[in-house]
Amino acid sequence: MNSTPTDGTTVPPTVPTTATESSNSAPPSRYESQKRRDWNTFLQYLKNHKPPLTLARCSGAHVIEFLKYLDQFGKTKVHSSGCPFFGHPNPPAPCACPLRQAWGSLDALIGRLRAAYEENGGRPESNPFGARAVRIYLREVRESQAKARGIPYEKKKRKRLPASNPSNTGVTRGDGDGVGCSSSSAAVVSETAGATSAGVGSSSTPV
Repeated sequence: MNSTPTDGTTVPPTVPTTATESSNSAPPSRYESQKRRDWNTFLQYLKNHKPPLTLARCSGAHVIEFLKYLDQFGKTKVHSSGCPFFGHPNPPAPCACPLRQAWGSLDALIGRLRAAYEENGGRPESNPFGARAVRIYLREVRESQAKARGIPYEKKKRKRLPASNPSNTGVTRGDGDGVGCSSSSAAVVSETAGATSAGVGSSSTPV
């Protein structure tokens, strides 16, 4: 009911906050926050590039340059072919081999940037993060790191449970594999967050 002050004006009633308005003010998810940081890092990289690059002129080759630039912030030891620990998953002693971005971190990063590009008005057919050259580069990084670290990268296959056997309905073997993959993805996101956050402060160094 409207209230009428002594001066004769009418004060509208207070409108209650709806559930939609409350949800719009909710903080972004961890994935969305990381995606926004990655996108800002890439835009800063383009700005500091010599010569400066615009997003419209960015190609798959520039994306690969960006990934190589991020290697300086990596935390994964990748042994060279001349290192005595080449192919050793658990080296018994330290070595002088460089630190690099892990393949999993780069793969997750490209996935987020590919989505961010289209969310910011880019066309899917011209998305540089989905370029064939980028996919080939990521595959080469995966294979080379697998050999250097002695850790093969293989996708886990979920085991299908026979539907005809009701006694297997309580078995969680397949679900367990899925949980393991989620934990690995979370670790990848965490590692990439540290790398891209460092890149924001140091992106003034051109490739």
